[in-house]
Amino acid sequence: MIKLVKSLIPKKLKKFVRRKVLKQKYVNKPVHATSLIKDEFTLDGTIAYNKYGGYCTPFSEQKESVVQKILKGNVYEPNTIQYIIDHAGEGDIIQAGAYFGDFLPGIAKNIYKNAQVWTFEPNAEYYRCAQITILLNNLKNVNLFQVGLGEVKSQLKLQIETVDGRRLGGASRIIDSENGKFVPITIETLDNMIPDDRNISILQLDLEGFEIPALKGAINTIKRCKPILILEILSHNDILTNNWFQENIFSLGYQISGKVHNNTIVTIQHNN
Repeated sequence: MIKLVKSLIPKKLKKFVRRKVLKQKYVNKPVHATSLIKDEFTLDGTIAYNKYGGYCTPFSEQKESVVQKILKGNVYEPNTIQYIIDHAGEGDIIQAGAYFGDFLPGIAKNIYKNAQVWTFEPNAEYYRCAQITILLNNLKNVNLFQVGLGEVKSQLKLQIETVDGRRLGGASRIIDSENGKFVPITIETLDNMIPDDRNISILQLDLEGFEIPALKGAINTIKRCKPILILEILSHNDILTNNWFQENIFSLGYQISGKVHNNTIVTIQHNN
């Protein structure tokens, strides 16, 4: 009966009705409504897309620049992602912190078919968003772990809010302070997390000042694989002048070879 009724409606009338409905704005884009259940178990996020794929962005971070880029259909740090794609070769990629997975679709979809991505996010909210980002894109070559990276296996606290209540988002950090809001996290070493039979071609760290402890816990992997290092250098955290970095990284033959966005690229210089 329904098919019969539809067949009796002239095509011109159908088009007229469709135009009228759209003109009157009876059809709207979906509007995000925050969860009615406000508890620690209910994840609140917004799905957004860009040229690399889909992302589950944490609703609590909607005003952050990273999330805003994704919500507008753009790519955050496109040159960094492209550099990783161009220089990955056939090796695996280590990318930390994962945040909500803003780097994962671009990297995982464009590396060597047998290569894997190893990524780490200690914050429970962002980890769950990254899980969904991986599922949205059906990324089978991504290994995501809910841990932070450091020099030794330990339990630390991650600052997620300042003392005045400002959320830190992707700038959440491990600091020695009692001011602000902190959550407990597990710290692991990269040397313990990465199997010895995996060849790492790129190690990219954005750990808000905790890069040196993470590098200390990855020193055996670095010596074994000699990966390209992509390190976010903050004004208050000059990794390159750190004594340990000079004695243990530069001594291996690494040199500064470039910069992309806020990241410094450090590579092994081969003698011809």
